[in-house]
Amino acid sequence: MSYEGDTLKRFAMPTQKAVEQMLLRSLLKHGGIITEFASGEDIVDELADEFHLNSFQRSAVLETVVRKENRVKKSRLWHRLLFRAGDSLAKESLVSRPTQTFRITNKKEWMLTEKGFDRALNLSGIPVTRKESLHTKSFEVQKVVKRLLQVPDSKTFNPFDLSKRIVKTSRESVLRTRGFRQAVIEAYSYKCAVCGLSIRSPDSISWEVQAAHIVPNSSFGRDDLRNGIALCGLHHWAFDVGWFTLLDDYQIRVSGKLHTLPTDAGRLWGIDCFRLLCEQRTKIYLPEKSTLYPHYKAIAWHRENVFH
Repeated sequence: MSYEGDTLKRFAMPTQKAVEQMLLRSLLKHGGIITEFASGEDIVDELADEFHLNSFQRSAVLETVVRKENRVKKSRLWHRLLFRAGDSLAKESLVSRPTQTFRITNKKEWMLTEKGFDRALNLSGIPVTRKESLHTKSFEVQKVVKRLLQVPDSKTFNPFDLSKRIVKTSRESVLRTRGFRQAVIEAYSYKCAVCGLSIRSPDSISWEVQAAHIVPNSSFGRDDLRNGIALCGLHHWAFDVGWFTLLDDYQIRVSGKLHTLPTDAGRLWGIDCFRLLCEQRTKIYLPEKSTLYPHYKAIAWHRENVFH
């Protein structure tokens, strides 16, 4: 048995395979990404807690000789085990290495691949059919997000994509759909642009916020951030059916048909959601970058074709 293997056995450390599986489940829990396994990173202690490691196991040191430099290198055994597990997952194309992720997101993180996403769902007992509704990041989807964030000249923007007339079921089209959704909710910081609601599920896997097309898919709306807006379930429905729209300065305009509703309609816990928007002349929450704001051509189309 090697020196490293003997040390792992002596401190009764978990097997590499067990750590790999825990890493995949943790990646799913953390939205598809976790930081590098450096000292002081929360994920290192979080994973150690999952295995109920004691203080000796967490602080055990592995010594290796660097022959070229004629020195002894010391590293934490637990950190080493985490890195080896991550490296093994990367070799199986289940995760991207921090150096690979950095080229896409400018952050050094381990990230699930689509293959790793499927494996993590299986390990967590979650049906793969839920995959399309989750906001978990994957390396392939983030490539799409990066392209969507590279916004071309606003003057030539066209909110329509007539190629959608062709029914697409290819892997590329599925990734683009998820990439659009991910890019929109990231741009709006995972909160509804109208009410600011920002809440995720107890298992931290999904968020309530949804990516809405301004010019909808049914009218061949383009998968472009400037044709998108992040909305909660209620406001997504209300926007799609025309209860409210946006003015060019991003103020919310509520339908004049509001007065035809009974006084108790549109209330949540006694709060009149729609009339409140009307009275305050509220503006939506917008992305940090103005280049990602809803395009005036898209919102003008919504006012003319959807709004009542």
